[in-house]
Amino acid sequence: MSATATTRLGTAAQTARAFLRSRLAIDTRSLAVFRIMLGLLIIGDVLARSRNFHFYYTDDGVVTQELAEWWTGEAFSFFYYTSDPTIIGALFATHAFVAFLLIVGYKTRLVTILSFLFVISLDHHNPLVLSYADTLFRLLFFWAIFLPLGERWSVDAVHRSRDPRTVFVGLAGLFAMVQMIKMYFINGIHKFPSDLWQTGEGTPKVMGIDEMTYFLGDTLRQVPFLLEIGGQLWFYLLLSSPFLLVLAGRWRLPFVALLMGGHASFAISVRIGAFAYVALAGLLLFVQTPFWEDGKALLGRLGVDTSRLVPSKRRQQQLVRPFPAYTFDSARNRYRKADLYNAALGLVTVGMVVILAAIVLSYGGVIHDDIPDDEFRIDYTIENTAGAQQVDAVANHFNVDQPVWSIFAGPDPRTSDRYYVFPAKTEDGDHLDIYFDRNLSYDRPYQELQKQHDTYRMRFYMNSIRRASSHNQAPDLLVDHLCEEWAEERDTNLTHINMYTVREEITRETIDDPENRDRNIHKLHEFTCTGTEIPRDFAPPPDE
Repeated sequence: MSATATTRLGTAAQTARAFLRSRLAIDTRSLAVFRIMLGLLIIGDVLARSRNFHFYYTDDGVVTQELAEWWTGEAFSFFYYTSDPTIIGALFATHAFVAFLLIVGYKTRLVTILSFLFVISLDHHNPLVLSYADTLFRLLFFWAIFLPLGERWSVDAVHRSRDPRTVFVGLAGLFAMVQMIKMYFINGIHKFPSDLWQTGEGTPKVMGIDEMTYFLGDTLRQVPFLLEIGGQLWFYLLLSSPFLLVLAGRWRLPFVALLMGGHASFAISVRIGAFAYVALAGLLLFVQTPFWEDGKALLGRLGVDTSRLVPSKRRQQQLVRPFPAYTFDSARNRYRKADLYNAALGLVTVGMVVILAAIVLSYGGVIHDDIPDDEFRIDYTIENTAGAQQVDAVANHFNVDQPVWSIFAGPDPRTSDRYYVFPAKTEDGDHLDIYFDRNLSYDRPYQELQKQHDTYRMRFYMNSIRRASSHNQAPDLLVDHLCEEWAEERDTNLTHINMYTVREEITRETIDDPENRDRNIHKLHEFTCTGTEIPRDFAPPPDE
């Protein structure tokens, strides 16, 4: 090869490296905010779950340890080692304390690992109340283990003797960013066959679901034309999500801002838990150095002295004094930690390649093309591919396997409202609806149906009850709880309980007019409280 060709090849390689580096670089200030948001989300989640502590998280409630273990199989959870409510409460408190250490950035890598283990433990402790928000949260936490979250704005940064890095570039950062892109893009692919999403008509109908909409949701659905435009924009943003990596620097910021704006609008209109905030945390990984430098320059023009916003080194030392600077940072230990980090990341990379190869072989019809359903063909291929089964088993154990990301898709969005009616018969022969504690009626209990659930997790729990099969214990445990609670609080006992779901079909004309929607009433389960009588349908709806 001539010297000129060698020079050109070297120049091309340098250009390619610079291109990749500019796309993969994550500003360490963005990582610091990402770390803080993860910790705050944990604390908020622990506090929110504590409101229903006994109902959801002890054997006195509706999800016993036995049910949780049956539901999750061989999954890992700290909570599976005890059923004592006091110890479970202590684990809740420990979870929040570890999150506090993550927020301040003390022994960041260690507390990130502990936080991840607590996150999956709590999810496994009650899998009936989980949503896509929890799935995305634990996946981002898994990748966070390999990111330098304590590089800036942390106790660890103060304890170090070196200046912090400006950016981080590595495989772990790529995996974390691809996680967000995959979530968006796959969701867009699921929605692609639907005319409702391509035309934007799906968004007004989704906003007509009273069971989920709240706050500004009622106001937004008064302008369906704007919702259609917003829905179309969101649909094409999902399909364009790979541009989060293709673009870089200032060119990337408008795209990130549009996605953040979409999630912010969800947060104030749709009651889907922490999904919007988890996604906002994940999008921080795409905020690069120009944002921080431009922000600093803008504050300077406004007369804000940014140097005063950062405590002096002496003040920083005073602030971190409660956190002992224990370290085993000898040269030998540094090498060991680096080797352990590289080995762990290498194993994860190999595992991803193995699973990806199995999926590609399945979709390509190279093997097991006689199985028509894509999902079953992939599962079958993974189970029978060397190495893939073991990788999949570990992913399931720690709940870091990838879901289908069919959020509001299937491919069509959900276009029906839903509420529940639990007809119950007392010993005196009275018929009641004990779900809403009212006289028996199959009519809508509230104008705003989201009021039927005291927390958003109650909606996901009721979805689990609605989908439960006959061999699932979850409905039985709920009925046992209802029978016992009624007997303790009233002078009479219940003899029978039925479970019904009422579905209202939403059309363009009835988005804000539930009284004129077509209703469909479906029986879920029949139970008896006495154990001596036969379960039966004793109060069918009037239109049956």
